[in-house]
Amino acid sequence: MGDTLEFNEIYQEVKGSWNDGRLRFSKQNVVYKSSKTGKVDNIPAGDLSQAQWRRVCLGHGIKLSTSTGHIYKYDGFRDTDFEKISEFFKANYSVELTEKDMCVKGWNWGTAKFSGPLLSFDVNDNTAFEVPLANVSQCATGKNEVTLEFHQNDDTEVSLMEVRFYVPPSQSDERQDPVEAFAQNVLSKADVIQATGDAVCIFKELHCLTPRGRYDIRIYPTFLHLHGKTFDYKIPYTTVLRLFLLPHKDQRQMFFVISLDPPIKQGQTRYHFLILLFSKEETIELSLNMSEDEVERRFEGKLSKDMSGSLYEMVSRVMKALVNRKITVPGNFQGHSGGQCITCSYKASSGLLYPLERGFIYVHKPPVHLRFEEISCVNFARGTTTTRSFDFEIESKQGNQYTFSSIEREEYGKLFDFVNAKKLNIKNRGFKEGMKGNINEYSDSDEDKHDAYLERMKAEGKIREEGNDSDDSDSGSDESFNPGEEDDDIAEEYDSKASASDSSEEGGSGSEEDSSKKQKVKKPKEVKVKKERKERKPRREKKQRDKGGPKRPMSAYMLWLNSSRERIKSENPGISITEISKKAGEMWRQLGKDDKEEWDIKAVEAKKQYEIAMKEYKESGGGGEASISKKEARKSGGKKEEKKRKSSGGDKERERSSGGGNESFKSKEFIETSEESSSDSDHKSKSKKKKKKKESEEEEEAASSPASSAGASD
Repeated sequence: MGDTLEFNEIYQEVKGSWNDGRLRFSKQNVVYKSSKTGKVDNIPAGDLSQAQWRRVCLGHGIKLSTSTGHIYKYDGFRDTDFEKISEFFKANYSVELTEKDMCVKGWNWGTAKFSGPLLSFDVNDNTAFEVPLANVSQCATGKNEVTLEFHQNDDTEVSLMEVRFYVPPSQSDERQDPVEAFAQNVLSKADVIQATGDAVCIFKELHCLTPRGRYDIRIYPTFLHLHGKTFDYKIPYTTVLRLFLLPHKDQRQMFFVISLDPPIKQGQTRYHFLILLFSKEETIELSLNMSEDEVERRFEGKLSKDMSGSLYEMVSRVMKALVNRKITVPGNFQGHSGGQCITCSYKASSGLLYPLERGFIYVHKPPVHLRFEEISCVNFARGTTTTRSFDFEIESKQGNQYTFSSIEREEYGKLFDFVNAKKLNIKNRGFKEGMKGNINEYSDSDEDKHDAYLERMKAEGKIREEGNDSDDSDSGSDESFNPGEEDDDIAEEYDSKASASDSSEEGGSGSEEDSSKKQKVKKPKEVKVKKERKERKPRREKKQRDKGGPKRPMSAYMLWLNSSRERIKSENPGISITEISKKAGEMWRQLGKDDKEEWDIKAVEAKKQYEIAMKEYKESGGGGEASISKKEARKSGGKKEEKKRKSSGGDKERERSSGGGNESFKSKEFIETSEESSSDSDHKSKSKKKKKKKESEEEEEAASSPASSAGASD
């Protein structure tokens, strides 16, 4: 058997909710670390006094009791784990792991037993249920009843509100009331805050950012009391997870952050962090409300009765001694401006992001603390509004995403080096590693570094500039990348037009010298514009593709990409379409000649098949260049006829409009109506002529018919 036993997905019940974590048994101690909060339970091996193996709702569980009176329960073990855990306990802890059955009869009468911090309800010497007294928020007594009320947990869907115990009167001892004795046992271990006695010390009018306001902080031996004008908060030291002391970016102020679990509540608002803001210049002389012997005995030299110094140092020193937790400060990270934090925005407000040795913390609205253990990956994204900044995205293992935006581009190199040194998973690592060399190379330079996204946009703009013939697109691309040159060109064109119009308007009023100067200025500028237009490449005409013909063959890269696309998606879940093409390009470049040769052969075969199919298609009378040229000729011919009609119509209108000096002006609508009326009159005259001709033919036939009949009779 090894020196340690480790188990994953072991659960600990906290006020009705199950928090998973990792449990490790070693020769020296038992360590449990919660995945949610990062809180660590460290039980020395010498303190273990009892261990029980029980059947619970999540498989099997272990209940550990210590000589100091603490009880720890961990669930989620398998049935097969009992033997190896039992042997490990016997060999290393000298404690036997005993099996304990739970009562499942469902009876609601039995015996209440107080064992340390637990109230156990037993039926026939078997435990039916246990109540952790630390979860009790209030205890009320009646005639023969005791009512227990419990702290609520926001993470649970269903919470236990209260339990009532009926306590029958005792026949043996009439001097002591059994109800009061039951209540006293509960209150001795319950988490009921009672401000009895004097405070150890008081800090007056401290500036608190979360919850906002000015508060007097009274330090008691077991809890912290915040007294404000509107609200009061009592915070037990058992709910304090971590303490942070963070310098402000202006180097004149300090943040003191207290992380809480469970949070303090005000209505529906939950405060997971208590944030105090101090000025470095504020000082205080502090005297503890205890004797020197009591201070020495209780705090073991961590505090003294009379102390003086900066206000933030005194508050942090007292809190560290009472809570018995280390104070976390920023590590070796230094930003571009020399500070230990980065200015950024989270959600709708601006704040400061502190890279720590084991996580990130953002202050102050809303405060966020992310440990490296719960971070799945990070991502450096382009800023949404400007290229002068970028976004830093953090994705947790629970699927939550935190985006810190509007970070100055100069902070990129420092932050990337920090993330890389901490070995965090970078989502777009392949792309950023290519930039890392440039960043390190100019890390000591204060010059403005170019962003990779901006460089790529410039390259795309230059390509569009070469292939685009339109004046609007040319001016747009020149404006974004060569603003000085384009402004000069625009100014020159504008001045040439302005000088021409001025000269035409002035006419002969100006002197000959002025007109000659204007002509000298105008000529070279006009020539320059013409030269630029000649140098521009004509727009390429798109080739019309024959839809009925065979499809063009794919290249070796495209054949490889089609076969590898699904594999890339499976290896990189959640990857976008653009990132697939980038990833595929990198993988294709890394392929060896032997691997590429297979796809080159396939591409050659595909090309041969295409040529054969195209030959058969043309021989069968499929559309070729002749059919396309005929279609183009028809289209061009039709366009020419339309132009002729329009030009002839325009000439007629101009002739009519300029026909005579005495004629009145005729609008376009009038001309069109007159043309329609004239055409109608021509049509009517033609129809009349046809009718007359037809009538004359009928008369001739009628005249010839009697003569023919008379000849027949003769």
